[in-house]
Amino acid sequence: MLAAIWAQDEQGTIGKENRLPWHLPNDLKFFKQMTEDNTIVMGRKTFEGMGSRPLPNRQTIVMTKDKGYQAEGVNVAHTVAEVLDYAKTFSGITFIAGGSAIYKDFLPYCDVLYRTVLHHTFDGDTKFPDVSWENWTLINLSEGVQDEENTYAYQFETYQRKVATE
Repeated sequence: MLAAIWAQDEQGTIGKENRLPWHLPNDLKFFKQMTEDNTIVMGRKTFEGMGSRPLPNRQTIVMTKDKGYQAEGVNVAHTVAEVLDYAKTFSGITFIAGGSAIYKDFLPYCDVLYRTVLHHTFDGDTKFPDVSWENWTLINLSEGVQDEENTYAYQFETYQRKVATE
Protein backbone atom coordinates (compact mmCIF):
# COMPACT_ATOMS: atom_id res chain seq x y z
CA MET A 1 0.00 0.00 0.00
CA LEU A 2 1.12 3.51 -0.79
CA ALA A 3 0.26 6.41 1.55
CA ALA A 4 1.32 10.04 1.81
CA ILE A 5 2.07 11.61 5.18
CA TRP A 6 2.70 15.30 5.81
CA ALA A 7 2.03 18.32 7.99
CA GLN A 8 0.94 21.67 6.60
CA ASP A 9 -0.25 25.03 7.76
CA GLU A 10 -3.64 26.52 6.82
CA GLN A 11 -2.24 27.79 3.49
CA GLY A 12 -0.63 24.48 2.47
CA THR A 13 2.92 25.43 3.47
CA ILE A 14 5.01 22.33 4.20
CA GLY A 15 8.56 23.63 4.26
CA LYS A 16 11.11 26.38 4.32
CA GLU A 17 14.64 25.78 3.05
CA ASN A 18 14.04 21.99 3.04
CA ARG A 19 12.96 21.92 6.69
CA LEU A 20 9.72 22.20 8.63
CA PRO A 21 8.96 25.85 9.50
CA TRP A 22 7.52 24.86 12.90
CA HIS A 23 8.24 22.60 15.84
CA LEU A 24 5.35 20.31 16.81
CA PRO A 25 6.60 17.31 18.84
CA ASN A 26 3.24 15.50 18.78
CA ASP A 27 3.26 15.50 14.99
CA LEU A 28 6.79 14.11 14.99
CA LYS A 29 5.59 11.36 17.36
CA PHE A 30 2.66 10.65 15.03
CA PHE A 31 5.04 10.43 12.06
CA LYS A 32 7.27 8.03 13.96
CA GLN A 33 4.34 5.89 15.13
CA MET A 34 2.92 5.63 11.61
CA THR A 35 6.15 5.02 9.71
CA GLU A 36 8.10 2.72 12.05
CA ASP A 37 8.61 -0.77 10.59
CA ASN A 38 7.51 0.57 7.21
CA THR A 39 9.21 2.38 4.32
CA ILE A 40 9.51 6.12 3.78
CA VAL A 41 10.22 7.71 0.40
CA MET A 42 11.60 11.22 0.14
CA GLY A 43 13.48 13.42 -2.24
CA ARG A 44 17.20 14.08 -1.88
CA LYS A 45 16.71 17.67 -0.67
CA THR A 46 14.28 16.55 2.03
CA PHE A 47 16.68 13.79 3.09
CA GLU A 48 19.61 16.20 3.24
CA GLY A 49 17.44 18.73 5.13
CA MET A 50 17.03 16.04 7.82
CA GLY A 51 20.79 15.73 8.17
CA SER A 52 21.36 13.04 5.50
CA ARG A 53 20.71 10.21 7.90
CA PRO A 54 18.03 7.54 7.74
CA LEU A 55 15.46 7.42 10.50
CA PRO A 56 15.69 4.37 12.76
CA ASN A 57 13.42 1.34 12.38
CA ARG A 58 12.27 2.06 8.87
CA GLN A 59 13.53 1.55 5.36
CA THR A 60 14.36 4.82 3.60
CA ILE A 61 14.26 5.35 -0.15
CA VAL A 62 15.77 8.60 -1.44
CA MET A 63 14.56 9.79 -4.84
CA THR A 64 17.05 11.66 -7.01
CA LYS A 65 17.83 12.20 -10.67
CA ASP A 66 21.55 11.98 -9.85
CA LYS A 67 22.53 8.49 -11.02
CA GLY A 68 25.72 8.62 -8.93
CA TYR A 69 24.04 9.61 -5.66
CA GLN A 70 24.73 7.41 -2.66
CA ALA A 71 24.02 7.78 1.04
CA GLU A 72 24.74 5.41 3.85
CA GLY A 73 21.85 3.30 5.12
CA VAL A 74 19.33 4.16 2.39
CA ASN A 75 18.20 2.84 -0.96
CA VAL A 76 18.28 5.23 -3.88
CA ALA A 77 15.59 5.33 -6.58
CA HIS A 78 15.53 7.37 -9.76
CA THR A 79 11.99 6.78 -11.04
CA VAL A 80 8.43 6.59 -9.76
CA ALA A 81 8.18 3.13 -11.36
CA GLU A 82 11.04 1.81 -9.21
CA VAL A 83 9.22 2.86 -6.04
CA LEU A 84 5.86 1.53 -7.25
CA ASP A 85 7.47 -1.84 -8.02
CA TYR A 86 9.00 -1.86 -4.54
CA ALA A 87 5.67 -0.96 -2.90
CA LYS A 88 3.90 -3.84 -4.69
CA THR A 89 6.21 -6.38 -3.08
CA PHE A 90 6.62 -4.73 0.35
CA SER A 91 4.27 -6.19 2.96
CA GLY A 92 3.99 -2.95 4.95
CA ILE A 93 3.08 0.60 4.02
CA THR A 94 5.26 2.67 1.73
CA PHE A 95 4.91 6.26 2.96
CA ILE A 96 5.59 9.21 0.67
CA ALA A 97 7.24 11.79 2.96
CA GLY A 98 8.22 14.77 0.80
CA GLY A 99 9.07 17.15 -0.62
CA SER A 100 6.50 18.82 -2.82
CA ALA A 101 7.64 17.34 -6.16
CA ILE A 102 7.76 13.84 -4.68
CA TYR A 103 4.24 14.23 -3.29
CA LYS A 104 3.01 15.46 -6.67
CA ASP A 105 4.58 12.49 -8.47
CA PHE A 106 3.07 9.91 -6.11
CA LEU A 107 -0.36 11.33 -5.18
CA PRO A 108 -2.05 9.58 -8.14
CA TYR A 109 -0.91 6.22 -6.72
CA CYS A 110 -1.68 6.75 -3.02
CA ASP A 111 -4.47 4.83 -1.31
CA VAL A 112 -4.43 6.79 1.97
CA LEU A 113 -3.43 10.32 3.00
CA TYR A 114 -2.32 11.23 6.53
CA ARG A 115 -2.39 15.01 6.92
CA THR A 116 -1.65 17.10 9.98
CA VAL A 117 -3.07 20.62 9.67
CA LEU A 118 -1.64 23.34 11.90
CA HIS A 119 -4.19 26.10 12.50
CA HIS A 120 -1.63 28.80 11.90
CA THR A 121 0.26 30.29 8.95
CA PHE A 122 4.03 30.18 8.58
CA ASP A 123 6.58 31.75 6.31
CA GLY A 124 7.67 29.06 3.88
CA ASP A 125 8.91 28.39 0.39
CA THR A 126 7.26 25.02 -0.28
CA LYS A 127 3.56 24.14 -0.57
CA PHE A 128 1.82 20.81 -0.73
CA PRO A 129 0.60 20.16 -4.30
CA ASP A 130 -3.06 20.53 -5.17
CA VAL A 131 -5.23 17.58 -4.19
CA SER A 132 -8.48 16.68 -5.95
CA TRP A 133 -10.34 16.29 -2.66
CA GLU A 134 -13.48 15.02 -4.42
CA ASN A 135 -11.54 11.75 -4.90
CA TRP A 136 -10.98 11.31 -1.16
CA THR A 137 -13.14 10.48 1.86
CA LEU A 138 -12.24 11.75 5.33
CA ILE A 139 -12.23 8.62 7.51
CA ASN A 140 -10.65 9.98 10.69
CA LEU A 141 -10.28 13.39 12.30
CA SER A 142 -8.79 14.03 15.71
CA GLU A 143 -7.83 17.27 17.38
CA GLY A 144 -4.26 17.50 18.57
CA VAL A 145 -3.41 18.27 22.17
CA GLN A 146 -2.00 21.74 22.75
CA ASP A 147 0.43 22.16 25.63
CA GLU A 148 3.67 23.97 26.46
CA GLU A 149 5.61 21.87 23.91
CA ASN A 150 2.90 21.80 21.22
CA THR A 151 1.94 25.45 21.13
CA TYR A 152 -0.11 25.46 17.90
CA ALA A 153 -3.66 24.22 17.47
CA TYR A 154 -3.64 21.31 15.02
CA GLN A 155 -5.55 18.25 13.88
CA PHE A 156 -4.77 14.87 12.40
CA GLU A 157 -6.77 13.84 9.32
CA THR A 158 -6.87 10.52 7.48
CA TYR A 159 -8.35 10.22 4.00
CA GLN A 160 -9.03 7.15 1.91
CA ARG A 161 -9.21 7.21 -1.86
CA LYS A 162 -12.76 6.79 -3.15
CA VAL A 163 -13.28 3.75 -5.31
CA ALA A 164 -14.15 4.73 -8.86
CA THR A 165 -17.55 3.51 -9.96
CA GLU A 166 -18.71 3.20 -13.53
